[in-house]
Amino acid sequence: MTLIVTADTGGKTMPLSMTIAPPLRSLRTDHFGGMFPGSGLNAAFIAGSLSAFVAHERAGVNLYRVAAEHSENPMLVAKYEEFGRETAEHIAIYEDLITQLGGDPAYVSPAARMTEQLGTKLLEGPVLLAGSVDLLSLETAFLEAVVIAEHNCHDNWQLLSRLGALVPEGPDRQAIRAAVAKVEPEEDRHVAWATDTWFQLAEMNAGHEAAAGAMGVVERTIHKVKDALS
Repeated sequence: MTLIVTADTGGKTMPLSMTIAPPLRSLRTDHFGGMFPGSGLNAAFIAGSLSAFVAHERAGVNLYRVAAEHSENPMLVAKYEEFGRETAEHIAIYEDLITQLGGDPAYVSPAARMTEQLGTKLLEGPVLLAGSVDLLSLETAFLEAVVIAEHNCHDNWQLLSRLGALVPEGPDRQAIRAAVAKVEPEEDRHVAWATDTWFQLAEMNAGHEAAAGAMGVVERTIHKVKDALS
């Protein structure tokens, strides 16, 4: 499993007008002719989509790690760490699937590069403002980022299932079905927990006037601990 694909890890990409890659790291559309031979499918598109899907999972591992580091809520930290481990397993499942389909797990498609940028932007706000907002706002921002990321992740697996239905019956379709069957129940759980927890957090704070004062006490206590340790 690879969390960050670089030239050192064997990463490859498709050269475009503003993307330059050395010959050994360059892939072109005709490279994907070995995937789904004789099916009439657009193998380059499917390979590019798979690359974007796994890029989203890699960004998800980073999101969970950073969210856990910034959270002061033990319940949230435990869930972020649990789901982060499961997301790392999903990366490995994608990489194995891409290999089984005749693709290259080290291929970073143009769609995947865009996905990487979107994942970075999703984290940018809460990370840059972590020292300038109250803890409630920060916890909510990270939880909202998880909700967005998990809905996207869930949709990716559903889309993979639909793409798999276009593949002729045989080992390739069976491999896609097996991967989706293994991961989709976990994705259902991720989406349900993230969405429900986001709702509960908002309802709890909206329904209790004392929450604002309690948040202030928590913030002051944390700052005292930080001052004592600095």
